Amino acid sequence: MIDELIKYNQQFVEKRAYEPYVASKYPNKKLAILTCMDTRLTELLPAALGIKNGDVNIIKNAGGVEDMYGSVMRSLLIAVLTLGVEEIMVIGHTDCGVQGMIGEQLLKKLKERGIQQEQMDSIKNRGIDLENWLNGFDSVEQSVEDTVHVLKSHPLMPSDVEIKGFIMDSTTGLLQDVLCVKNRK
Repeated sequence: MIDELIKYNQQFVEKRAYEPYVASKYPNKKLAILTCMDTRLTELLPAALGIKNGDVNIIKNAGGVEDMYGSVMRSLLIAVLTLGVEEIMVIGHTDCGVQGMIGEQLLKKLKERGIQQEQMDSIKNRGIDLENWLNGFDSVEQSVEDTVHVLKSHPLMPSDVEIKGFIMDSTTGLLQDVLCVKNRK
C-alpha cells in the first residue's frame, strides 16, 4: 500500500494537483481542532464544518483526548503561541473505537504480537502504568468534558484562549455542544 501511495504522490506533484491546497501555515480562522483519528472524520469533519485547507490546525489522536503534558498539549500551545490560534474546539464523536477499550486486553494483544514481558516491565519501571495508558473511556461526553478541563486548567495555556467541547455524529456530521448533550441525559 505504501508503494502505491508513493506512486500516486509522484503523479499528484507532476500534474500540479497540489495548487488548490496551497495555504499559509497560519490558520485563517485562528482555530485549532483536537479530534479523533477515526477514518470517518477525515473528510466528514471538514465538510460538516465548512473548513478548507489553511483554515484551521487539526490535531488528531485516538479518542481526541489529552493528558497534561502529552504531544497534543505541546501542539496546541505551539498553535496558540506561534500560529495565532485564539480558539480550540475539542470534538469527540459517536461510535468511537476508544470508548470501552480495556488496557488489559491490549496488553494481551501486545504479547500475542511478540512484545516481551521484559519490554513492558521496562516501561512500567519508568513509572508508566501501561494498562491505564491503554485504557479507553466509558463516555464520549465525559471524555470531551475532561479534555476541555485539562486544556483550560493547564498552567501554560493562556486564559484568553476560548476552549469548547463538542460531539460529532460520525454518520451525519451533526455537531452538538457537549454540555447540551450531557444535560439531555
